[in-house]
This record gives sequence, structure tokens and C-alpha cells, in this order.
Amino acid sequence: MAMSAAAIEAMIKEAFPDADVTIEDLRGDGDHYAATVVSSAFKGKSRVQQHQMVYAALKGKMGGELHALALQTSVPA
Repeated sequence: MAMSAAAIEAMIKEAFPDADVTIEDLRGDGDHYAATVVSSAFKGKSRVQQHQMVYAALKGKMGGELHALALQTSVPA
């Protein structure tokens, strides 16, 4: 069962209300996405920690409804 870009964005924004989130459906199949997430919550965190935070925000959907997510994270400039 595929997951919509809007649902992914909503889950991320729920966890990081200040986040600037961009989601791109890479194949048009609702299974392979690229996401860019910019949030002050990432300040002082390693890239791995930032990605873990986003995966946690997706509440177990990775590997199930959401097959692949190419993720870029950063703090606001």
C-alpha cells in the first residue's frame, strides 16, 4: 500500500512544526520518494541522528507503506 507525499509531509511537520519540507515522488508510484527537511531541531545533531529523527517521525512506516526515502536534512541557514 503506497503512501502519499502529503501524508509523509504531514507526519514530518507534526514532529518538527518549524520544518521546511519538500517531498518528491521519484517514480510516480507512491513508493519511492526524496525528502528535504530543514529544521532547527537538527541543530547540534549529526547527519545520522537527523535522519533517525525523521525516521522516528514516520512512526514505523519506513519499509512498509513507504518503501524508499532518499533523505537530506539540515538546519536553517
